[in-house]
Amino acid sequence: MGVQEGSCPFGLWHVHVVWSGDRVLQVRFGRSPALAPAPTPFVRYLAGDPDALAGLRSVAVEGDTVYARIYRAVQAVPYGETATYGEVAARVGTAARVVGNAMRTNPTPLVVPCHRVVAKGGIGGFSPSVDLKRTLLAMEKGRRIS
Repeated sequence: MGVQEGSCPFGLWHVHVVWSGDRVLQVRFGRSPALAPAPTPFVRYLAGDPDALAGLRSVAVEGDTVYARIYRAVQAVPYGETATYGEVAARVGTAARVVGNAMRTNPTPLVVPCHRVVAKGGIGGFSPSVDLKRTLLAMEKGRRIS
């Protein structure tokens, strides 16, 4: 199966996905839609299905680099819950700053749910928008944000 691209809406954003079979190569957020639809698991996840992305693999977790280990630890944070940068760092044996850098460069957000990683004293950052991070966390907790 070849590489495909598509998107689905989430509030004011469009979630753009590049994938091949069950392997997700890239996820990014944009303001305009792609020409084709995103895979059904993304549509279901963004509608609040906590198990929708379970069958997808991320290129980010492949190998044994520090970042791959961080991404696997982040995938283990349950839907609707959060972990701090420091907690993830302790699980992997690295520094919180390294976890922050890994989250900033995560090629497959949502599949590797970097929005679930928060600062010790607050929400932390998120590209492209901290408000999008708040909305994703609220969705996972079953709350609506205006």
